Amino acid sequence: MHDDGKGTTRPRRAARKSGDAGGKPGAVRKSGAAGEPGAARKPGAVRKSGAAGEPGAARKPGAVRKSGAAGEPGAAAQRSDRAAAAASGQVEGAAARSGTTPVRSKRADARRNEKTLLDAAAAVFVAGGVDAPVRDIAARAGVGMGTVYRHFPTRADLIIAVYRHQVEACAEAGPVLLADSASPYVALTAWIDRFVDFLVTKHGLAGRWKSDEGGFDALHAYFLDRLVPVCAELLDAAVAANEIETDLAALELMRGVGNLCIGAEDARYDARRLVAVLLAGLRRRP
Repeated sequence: MHDDGKGTTRPRRAARKSGDAGGKPGAVRKSGAAGEPGAARKPGAVRKSGAAGEPGAARKPGAVRKSGAAGEPGAAAQRSDRAAAAASGQVEGAAARSGTTPVRSKRADARRNEKTLLDAAAAVFVAGGVDAPVRDIAARAGVGMGTVYRHFPTRADLIIAVYRHQVEACAEAGPVLLADSASPYVALTAWIDRFVDFLVTKHGLAGRWKSDEGGFDALHAYFLDRLVPVCAELLDAAVAANEIETDLAALELMRGVGNLCIGAEDARYDARRLVAVLLAGLRRRP
């Protein structure tokens, strides 16, 4: 308190707004030159800006500057984070590129190439028998002979593959023909025509495998299991539609067609003509 000489007292000002550096203890100046006692900040105070190296320029522990010159800890940390993110993206991209999709694509391409070869081989076998030159098969498929041998090292491998390929093609064709043809009888005759093509390969395979009856019998059982039910469905549909009149079972019809195809490799004999006569004999007369 201060006596003003008039008998009154008034409170002494707590701090001077401006003055010498030698102000009373505890006074805090709002501005002052660096190094002056009045310029000292309370413990924990942080200056918003300041020259590098000044006490006020120090950041709180853990703070990261948004921008800074090269070499500052904040800039280095940001560069490190960006580099790590970029590396992570590159690794993930590489993993995606080397994932299962390319493998599946290669496998799909291999299956398509093999199917092309088998289709070509089947057509060549029908025209010239199972002893037709490999170069004819390669030419029809549009590939080199080396490609044929990479897929099928021996002729026996090729014949067996064509045999299985044709069995599956015949089995899959039955329901499609029945759904798309004008009548069940038309579907039956179209399917038997495919079956005749298959029998050329089957008979050629039988001739090749005379020394391996067990192996041929296994393939023959596979052929019966896959194709007899398909033929039966077509035959029953034609009977139900009142287009044919017969009590023949599917296996009997298939064996009859098979016997007519024996010797089909002889150019003077057209097995399809006799097969057509057999099927015409099944038609119901008006």
